Amino acid sequence: MGSAYFHLEPSATCNGTVVVPGDKSISHRAVMLASLAEGKSEIVGFLPSTDCEATLNAFQNMGVQIERIDDTHVRIQGVGLKGLRAPSNVLNMGNSGTAMRLMAGILSGQSFSSTLVGDASLSSRPMQRIQM
Repeated sequence: MGSAYFHLEPSATCNGTVVVPGDKSISHRAVMLASLAEGKSEIVGFLPSTDCEATLNAFQNMGVQIERIDDTHVRIQGVGLKGLRAPSNVLNMGNSGTAMRLMAGILSGQSFSSTLVGDASLSSRPMQRIQM
């Protein structure tokens, strides 16, 4: 069976509405993507958990404007791929391995240094595969 090759053209814009259930993994990703997008995004169905709040706090610490409409509705003014600012504090990911690993990838492409920390449980998990 041979390899398949696809040529993909970049999209000029991406617009739409996504309503998700209160899921931790999806909530982390929605906050991250909205923060890195340009312009306003609204997340409806955000899971108001300690781990997801840590992700919101991390992006606020890097200059992203985040407004809580209610517990499960968040409005984020995205700053674009290179719009994050150096955090003034360490970024505490709590107990979320998902947030820790995804945030490490996002931060590796930024022009500033940052420090990610987690609680005792997260700190005991293997992270070698994402270390440089």
